[in-house]
Amino acid sequence: MALPPQPPPAGARDPVTPEHWASRPPSPAQPLLKQEAKEEEEGEETGIQGAWGTSTPEQRRRGFGEAAQPADSAEEGQAKAGGAAAARSGSPAGGAGGGGEGWQRLLAWLQRRQPQCCPCAAPLPRSAAHCCHGGTKMAALAYNLGKREINHYFSVRSAKVLALVAVLLLAACHLASRRYRGNDSCEYLLSSGRFLGEKVWQPHSCMMHKYKISEAKNCLVDKHIAFIGDSRIRQLFYSFVKIINPQFKEEGNKHENIPFEDKIASVKVDFLWHPEVNGSMKQCIKVWTEDSIAKPHVIVAGAATWSIKIHNGSSEALSQYKMNITSIAPLLEKLAKTSDVYWVLQDPVYEDLLSENRKMITNEKIDAYNEAAVSILNSSTRNSKSNVKMFSVSKLIAQETIMESLDGLHLPESSRETSAMILMNVYCNKILKPVDGSCCQPRPPLTLIQKLAACFFTLSITGYLIFYIIHRNAQRKNKPCTDLESGEEKKNIINTPVSSLEILLQSFCKLGLIMAYFYMCDRANLFMKENKFYTHSSFFIPIIYILVLGVFYNENTKETKVLNREQTDEWKGWMQLVILIYHISGASTFLPVYMHIRVLVAAYLFQTGYGHFSYFWIKGDFGIHRVCQVLFRLNFLVVVLCIVMDRPYQFYYFVPLVTVWFMVIYITLALWPQIIQKKANGNCFWHFGLLLKLGFLLLFICFLAYSQGAFEKIFSLWPLSKCFELKGNVYEWWFRWRLDRYVVFHGMLFAFIYLALQKRQVLSEGKGEPLFSNKISNFLLFISVVSFLTYSIWASSCKNKAECNELHPSVSVVQILAFILIRNIPGYARSVYSSFFAWFGKISLELFICQYHIWLAADTRGILVLIPGNPMLNIIVSTFIFVCVAHEISQITNDLAQIIIPKDNSSLLKRLACIAAFFCGLLILSSIQDKSKQ
Repeated sequence: MALPPQPPPAGARDPVTPEHWASRPPSPAQPLLKQEAKEEEEGEETGIQGAWGTSTPEQRRRGFGEAAQPADSAEEGQAKAGGAAAARSGSPAGGAGGGGEGWQRLLAWLQRRQPQCCPCAAPLPRSAAHCCHGGTKMAALAYNLGKREINHYFSVRSAKVLALVAVLLLAACHLASRRYRGNDSCEYLLSSGRFLGEKVWQPHSCMMHKYKISEAKNCLVDKHIAFIGDSRIRQLFYSFVKIINPQFKEEGNKHENIPFEDKIASVKVDFLWHPEVNGSMKQCIKVWTEDSIAKPHVIVAGAATWSIKIHNGSSEALSQYKMNITSIAPLLEKLAKTSDVYWVLQDPVYEDLLSENRKMITNEKIDAYNEAAVSILNSSTRNSKSNVKMFSVSKLIAQETIMESLDGLHLPESSRETSAMILMNVYCNKILKPVDGSCCQPRPPLTLIQKLAACFFTLSITGYLIFYIIHRNAQRKNKPCTDLESGEEKKNIINTPVSSLEILLQSFCKLGLIMAYFYMCDRANLFMKENKFYTHSSFFIPIIYILVLGVFYNENTKETKVLNREQTDEWKGWMQLVILIYHISGASTFLPVYMHIRVLVAAYLFQTGYGHFSYFWIKGDFGIHRVCQVLFRLNFLVVVLCIVMDRPYQFYYFVPLVTVWFMVIYITLALWPQIIQKKANGNCFWHFGLLLKLGFLLLFICFLAYSQGAFEKIFSLWPLSKCFELKGNVYEWWFRWRLDRYVVFHGMLFAFIYLALQKRQVLSEGKGEPLFSNKISNFLLFISVVSFLTYSIWASSCKNKAECNELHPSVSVVQILAFILIRNIPGYARSVYSSFFAWFGKISLELFICQYHIWLAADTRGILVLIPGNPMLNIIVSTFIFVCVAHEISQITNDLAQIIIPKDNSSLLKRLACIAAFFCGLLILSSIQDKSKQ
């Protein structure tokens, strides 16, 4: 036990430290120390100049000495510093009066203060302010000054206002653009786009779905597709058929008709050899215009290169081509009223690879023929827009890939596959409506529940505006009025507290506006969407950026316990940022990254087990208020999004996962006998009782994990099935739950062991102290680093996701525990945290949920595009708005939780009855809605 310090004898000159001054009563010397610290933090202009040139004695005292002049002796410099400080204060050192003793102590401390070099691992830049190195001190001053300026001019409130202005401007720009350029994403799909990487085609403003065999057959059942044209159209025919049947071979006479039929799916696809736009092609098309003949559902036509080749590129051939296509145009327009008709414009050629008999097919000639086709087909109808669609996107694809052509005329296979997939998207997206295929999809109609939600939020906004106007008028009436007799103001204002009704209306008003933004981003087709494309740089470079920012913003922790609040917020924050980068970069296609992200999700669940177990174990609070508070904060936003965005509860899989595990923890600890730390301290027998409870919990988890049938029967019961079914079954929920089935148990067990060791004072959790003795700490650190690296090596060497996912539940805890030990065993690491990461950690749940619709797009399948044509600027702007919205939703949730979940049990039970009635009504409306869809 440490003894208290003895008072110094009279006349003794013990060293006086700043800590000693802080503990003493105020004296005239203390303002001087505060002024000195303030000047050092703010960075005086003279001091900064002294670092690079001549300086004053005051600057030399602060460590900015002049290099060209010899330094004064230590005693002389310190004496001068003391005299200068006293002179600035306006009082002589050691003068009479109440501050004489204080000045003597100050001078004694200044005379004993030697120049100190900064430690390499100083936890705060403030410690660098007393260094002897000018460069280090300048860095510290710049750090403090920069952080203060940022916080002063750019607050969270001003950021949200800026985000609101950005949303309004962007919405107005997109509305104007769609009114000017049109709102048909099919036109963009058929006419414009770019390559992401080498082979991934990105249409302008929308997402293209990659159709599987089963999807293609399902879309084209009982359909007839006809391809008419030359060898290039034949290539497109083969690529289209291979989407339906990959085994179909390119064989047979190339200059003849080629049929294909899938009798099981009743799909018929024909290629009709008509290499020129002439009477033969016209006759074929004319037959389909007769009422008695079955017409193809899709017609893809195009030809020109044969006309150029046969007629040696003569101008007469171009004139004849114009005449022929003019005669065919009315027939195509008539067919387009009942079928989908596409005219394929001619792709460019690679002239250097063309054979001698094809040298006359130049890109100049091809452009002339394309211009003729476009002008004639688009002008075939005078009073309305032509129904014949121009398939011009293949030209853009060919411009990037024609160099890979074998003969300079025909496109490589990858380009033909892209064109065929575009055709599939144009026809099938409006039929199958894939989530990640936003091209050619109409806006989904509003459901009954969505309409009711829109009415509710409209009423909330209207009610709040009325309330605000009435309150504003009342304030105007209570303004100070001037007393004519005395000439003084009489203040009649009474500061009334904000009512719960006002907070409720304001919260729902804000939430209604935010939900309108959600709907615009991911349902209304106002903003654009694009596909993800993974590259290593798109994932790892942003990781480096946030790591630098996280290190830059660091502070001392308020407490130095293991997994203290600041540290857990920091942990949640950096994990959430990494997960966001993982989602937007499409890094799930890279298996090593996927496995490490799985560990981060498991770490969230580990913290769930650790945090809730610690609370119940220490507090012993098993009341209904605590349960309702947690459930409300977890589920409020998700329930609102399920209603507004018309998505099932299981779609936001992480929230159901955390909710169910919280209930499992609560039931495990709340069941008789309730064992808490206070009870267990009196008798060690209760520790074994708690371990027995945890053992039964582990057995229950193993039973459900290896009995899929029992698991599905439990969660298929109504009304649980309404929450946990996705696409008509609970398999997705079983897969998600099973993937991290043990990690919550591991978190609970870790909390129990840690709190037991802490209670017995086995751990050293003081500031700067290692958690254990030096030998044990070094040994555990070595084991942790080896374990951490071993898991990373294993995760990077996995062959496939199925194999990795099978082992993940058992081994993920290795890396989690290794990280906890590495982060907490060294005292200096446990004493600091990143305020940057901690800020994001406090809104991590809102960030995870909001990303589904206002940062990503198409329910996380794509990327939201607010600023087209500039991916980097788009990411910056959309991220800024996304973070502001998440922060505001977090505040709204906290405000509503205080009102909707009161502490009074009788009031709480009434609110719960109302909430139960609300969900019953929601289930009834959902059932009615499902029946109407069927």
